[in-house]
Amino acid sequence: MSAEPSVSPSRVGVWLIGARGSVATTAVAGCAAVTAGLHPPTGMVTETGVFQDAGLPPLSSLVFGGHDVVDCPLPKRAEALAAGGVLPHDLPSAVGAELEAAEREIRIGGPLRGDTRSEDELVEDLARDIRDFVRRGALDRAVVVNVASTEPVPEGDALPASSLYAAAALRAGCPYVNFTPSAGLHHPRLAPQATASGLPYAGRDGKTGQTLLRSVLGPMFAQRALAVRAWSGTNLLGGGDGAALADPAAAAAKNAGKERALADTLGTVPEGETHIDDVPSLGDWKTAWDHIAFDGFLGTRMVLQTTWQGCDSALAAPLILDLARLVARAHEAGLSGPLSELGFYFKDPVGDGPAALGEQYAALVDLAGRLRTAGDAEDPGPGDVKGPAGEHR
Repeated sequence: MSAEPSVSPSRVGVWLIGARGSVATTAVAGCAAVTAGLHPPTGMVTETGVFQDAGLPPLSSLVFGGHDVVDCPLPKRAEALAAGGVLPHDLPSAVGAELEAAEREIRIGGPLRGDTRSEDELVEDLARDIRDFVRRGALDRAVVVNVASTEPVPEGDALPASSLYAAAALRAGCPYVNFTPSAGLHHPRLAPQATASGLPYAGRDGKTGQTLLRSVLGPMFAQRALAVRAWSGTNLLGGGDGAALADPAAAAAKNAGKERALADTLGTVPEGETHIDDVPSLGDWKTAWDHIAFDGFLGTRMVLQTTWQGCDSALAAPLILDLARLVARAHEAGLSGPLSELGFYFKDPVGDGPAALGEQYAALVDLAGRLRTAGDAEDPGPGDVKGPAGEHR
């Protein structure tokens, strides 16, 4: 009796925009650590029983690459994160080979200072990098995930950097995830191409701390018929995120998602503002404080205060791995358009969906059921689709 031919396991690319940043580095190192059994998959919803037999690509099948405009090699960034207590001190050496492999797949992004390339030339160059990554690794598909620094809200018709990368993802035939509050696919010029591409996409702005808590507390006040009079907040951030959000325009883009979460769960916008302060000495840690003034029975005035202290990269990295696996499986299953069921992960989700975390989780569970029963779509994997101006590539 002849042995049955072995089936090669699928390989899924994760192309990270901001590939040498703290979140990307933690995701790459963390994936390697969990795959090797060095650490448990804490924080990964896709590793819970809900997603058993849902056809998600295993962590061992993920191959990393990406774009960045900084030149600090990934292993060096991992060493810096370990020195700061973000990663276990011995992890960079334990997963050094995986970090080196990802570093070899990182390409210089754009636009660079003094760049004279047109938008279409930039998009084509970025898309070529992604297509080459897929071909080089013999990948079945790749998911593009934006984990770069927050941009200001764009003005005018020109595509900001995040939207150039998003357009490149579409042109390369890859699903797209925007984990930042930057424009990405939200730019009005890209809406027709996102629809025409037939690709699934998700975003935007990962929900890791203060807004995660707000999406639980907001529904609590509404369901208990307690009147919220004011909701004020302060964020103390270090590292690159704090520096980027020191720009008032970038902070405004970040706060828009936080405000939407309150408006959608409370049904009204309470008075009060959220402030973001850059505190470089905090490094990768952040502190978020909320002061909530509310009225109880007979107008009794009360206050709830919360303090959230966490490591931004450690909170975000497992979500990046979840989203890459979920969107890759959605692509394989033939789903397209905005994946509103992934609103559980975002402050400002695409598509129509609930804002309360409990309802978002229920939608995510429903998606797991759909993926479990979905057949594999007859798709060719990453290919060429229409570019930003509608031309075929």
